Amino acid sequence: MKQTAAFSSHQKLVVALLALTQFTVILDFMVMSPLGDMLMKSMSIKPNQFGFIVSAYAFSAGISGLLTAGFADRFDRKKLLVFFYVGFIIGTLCCGLANTYYTMVAARIVTGLFGGVIGSISLAIITDLFDLSQRGRVMGFVQMAFGASQVLGIPIGLYLANAWGWEAPFFLVAGMALIVLLLISIQLEPIIAHLAVQQDKSAYKHLLHTVAKRDYRIGFTATALMSIGGFMMMPFGSAFAINNLHITQQQLPLLFMVSGVGALFIMPLLGKLSDKIDKFLLYTVAAVYMMVVVLIYTHLTPQPLWIIMTLNVLMMGGIMGRMIPFTALTTGIPDLADRGAFMSVNSSLQQVAGGIAAVIAGMIVSQKDKFSPLEHYDTLGWVIIGLTIPCILLVYRVSKLVKAKLARGAAVVNMPVPTEV
Repeated sequence: MKQTAAFSSHQKLVVALLALTQFTVILDFMVMSPLGDMLMKSMSIKPNQFGFIVSAYAFSAGISGLLTAGFADRFDRKKLLVFFYVGFIIGTLCCGLANTYYTMVAARIVTGLFGGVIGSISLAIITDLFDLSQRGRVMGFVQMAFGASQVLGIPIGLYLANAWGWEAPFFLVAGMALIVLLLISIQLEPIIAHLAVQQDKSAYKHLLHTVAKRDYRIGFTATALMSIGGFMMMPFGSAFAINNLHITQQQLPLLFMVSGVGALFIMPLLGKLSDKIDKFLLYTVAAVYMMVVVLIYTHLTPQPLWIIMTLNVLMMGGIMGRMIPFTALTTGIPDLADRGAFMSVNSSLQQVAGGIAAVIAGMIVSQKDKFSPLEHYDTLGWVIIGLTIPCILLVYRVSKLVKAKLARGAAVVNMPVPTEV
């Protein structure tokens, strides 16, 4: 087992602020799944239309990431974070004010244009401020926002939705985000070390320079392929639980809460483990384990609530067991001068791939009427397995690239300094 370095007080503050930021952004995205059945019934929309609502966020986030990639390394990362976070808050408010299918699509596009870039900015900050040997733990803590959104945000959001309508969760997210924005503005220090090593004079050239690097493209491909598989089940999770597994609207918040509690325990442990053992080994074990659980869950028939809860927690462990070591690995690919651009392009591909996955899932899954079981949900499980196998091979290549880069860096550090005769 490798020894891991401790965090400074400033690093702990950065982790907390980024975790809070991710909590609101993830909650805004994740709440679409539990609200899916409610939205489909209230707006009389079909599964393929709901899939497009979900993908509208992803596609706009992907476009936004590509447009900002060339500029991502030319500004203080704190200023970029504040700018896009303000836009995210405005988009979330628009979601709560939407009253038709088309206005909801438009609102999700606005939210995606700003919210989809926040994750890449956060990753660039993490890569600037934390050594690779610390990033597994950082990702474990920051990704706790995923679990926290299920423990606190989604159940509270669903309670508000059941009491005051599906619009209420979006207003809740916007209100929390305003508080987080104030904390970032006051507490986060400027992050400008990358500005001293910029060489590309134009944003366009910087983007081309980043995309042209072969090592970077391997990371981009792995991210896109993993995202397609990961996003397929998510949009129809609540509709499957309600219409196929016979979970009630009242039980749904409890289901998400239990899954979130499991994630809160699992993710910090996985983060620490990712910094102590080989990240690719951890990823591979988690990927194989996830394939088994996904296959079981997508073929599930009505079961007691505790069985469904247990399977959701087990599936969460597999999903996050892949995500944490993979994300930590990809942060080791870019050089300092390219980190913002790399993270933006990587995030764009992740979002676009997720949007494609949601559209494909909407084409595979069907429903005869509002209250009928979803059909062909089991097919999604087989598709996810088929995509996960080649993804393991790509992550192996990413792992080799990062290890080679670390070895070159160590060789430079240990090179003897010539002395004058």
